[in-house]
Amino acid sequence: MRFAFLFLLLLPAFAQAEPVRLVFVGDVMLDDGPGKVVAAGRDPLAPFAALLADADYRIANLECPLATTGKAIPTKIYTFRADPRAVRVLKGRFDAVSVANNHSGDYGRAAFLETLAVLDGARIRHFGGGRNLVEAHAPLWIEQKGLRIAVLGYDEFLPRAFEAGADYPGIAWSEDSHVISDIRAARAAGADIVIPFMHWGWEYEDGPNARQRQLAHAMIDAGADAVVGGHPHVTQGAEVYRGKPIIYSLGNFVFDGFEAPEARLGWLLRMEIDRRGVSSWLTFAARMDEEGTPHPDPGTATPCGARGQATVGICRNP
Repeated sequence: MRFAFLFLLLLPAFAQAEPVRLVFVGDVMLDDGPGKVVAAGRDPLAPFAALLADADYRIANLECPLATTGKAIPTKIYTFRADPRAVRVLKGRFDAVSVANNHSGDYGRAAFLETLAVLDGARIRHFGGGRNLVEAHAPLWIEQKGLRIAVLGYDEFLPRAFEAGADYPGIAWSEDSHVISDIRAARAAGADIVIPFMHWGWEYEDGPNARQRQLAHAMIDAGADAVVGGHPHVTQGAEVYRGKPIIYSLGNFVFDGFEAPEARLGWLLRMEIDRRGVSSWLTFAARMDEEGTPHPDPGTATPCGARGQATVGICRNP
C-alpha cells in the first residue's frame, strides 16, 4: 500500500519528464522588402517552416506595428508600419511575439493599440507591452507538459519615449529594479522557469557591452533560468553564467535594407527545458537575402550548450 501511494506521488514527475522545446528568433520586420514579399502572396518564413513546426512554443520579436492608423514619429530616422494583413504569415508559425522594442511606437499609441488588436484577432499572444503599465510588465505564461514558464519582455534602447504608464499604453522599459521585481514576482506566482527576452545593446557591435553583462548576471542572480536578447541587428555571442545560458543577441530574422554580411546573419534559438531549467540549447544560422527572407545556412558554426557545460560550445548545423 505504501509503495502504491509513493507511485501516485511520483506520477506527476514522470508525466512531465519530456522537455518543452522552446524557440526564439530575433527581429521580425514586415514592412519594406518583407512587406512586398507578403503582398505578392509569398511567405518569408517558409524556408524555416520545418524548424518552427518542430517546437512546442515559438516566440519572435515583432519589430514593427501592424496597423493602418497613426502618423510616423517625425524625430525618428527609421519608422516601420506593416499592413495588418501581414499577420497571416505569423499565424501558425509563432505562438507569441514581444512588442518590447524601439519600433513598436513608430506610429504612435493608436497604431500600437491597433497592433495588439490585430494580434489578438489572429490569436497570437503578445508581451513586453500593453494597454497600461501592469499589462506591459505581465509575463507571457506558457503551460506545457506540466511546466509553467514565464517569459518577460523589456526594451532599453534610448530614448525612453514609448514606455507604458498607469493609464496609457506602451512598452515595458528595462528599469533594473522593475526587472528584478518582475522575475521574483513570476517565481512567487508559480513559475517553474523564468526567461527575460531583452531588447538591448548597441547596434552593430559584435559582442555585449558591460551594461548587458551586468544586467544579464543580475537577472540570473535574481532567479532567471536563461536570458535571451536582440536589437543590435547582429549576433553577439553567448555565455554561461552560474550554469545558465545567456544569448546576448539573436540578430535579425526577417529584415531587409542591410548591406553588411554580419547584419544579414541571425540565429534561431532552440531550447530544451525541464523542471531544472535549460537542459540543452542550440542555435541555427539564418541568412537573409535582399528581400529580407531568412534561409537556413547549413554548416555555419553557431553557439550551443548543455547542462553541466561551464562554457559555450560551437556546433555546426546539418
